[in-house]
Amino acid sequence: MNYDFKINGKILETERLILRPFNLNDLDDFFQYASVKGVGEMAGWFHHETKEKTLEILNMFIENDVVFAICLKSNNKVIGSLGVEKYGNESILTEFNSLYGREIGYVLSKDYWGQGIMPEAVSAVIDYLFNDLNLDFLTCGYYLFNNQSKRVQEKSGFRPYRKLMMQTRMGTEEEGILNLLLNPNKNIKLTFSHPETLIYVD
Repeated sequence: MNYDFKINGKILETERLILRPFNLNDLDDFFQYASVKGVGEMAGWFHHETKEKTLEILNMFIENDVVFAICLKSNNKVIGSLGVEKYGNESILTEFNSLYGREIGYVLSKDYWGQGIMPEAVSAVIDYLFNDLNLDFLTCGYYLFNNQSKRVQEKSGFRPYRKLMMQTRMGTEEEGILNLLLNPNKNIKLTFSHPETLIYVD
């Protein structure tokens, strides 16, 4: 089952980062990284051509309240986002019927790739979701062409779960891997559905 998650003003802190809710003052920083060609495309959405498009998405982030802004402690600049979204196919993936989970997704400014920032942010969110909110599991996916996202998820403890054709927000379909992370504080045993896509080895 999808856990009923909202940020509700929560702020997470790491050595280099602050993760907090988005606000309208983040528009310029958001547009700066979201307008760079190749950044959004790695996550399955077109880079932003106009600041109006960024404002539309920013308003959605604020309204839905499930996406953290990733900020540098050193200057409070927003350099990415990390969403705690609903996982898909809830009625089909029967192994999670009695468990609570979400799916995480993230984007990082191209200027900060390769510096270990995203694993640092993901680790903080996992810790919060598992240790504070007591979720049972998290999923996280990547397209096969996105090796950077694959490495982030590996470093964060996710294990390959299903091989799927994934829809993008660009109107295309891409082969990808959906990863799974179980709360290590719990003794969770799963009986998996749909073996035709399953690659998880317990």
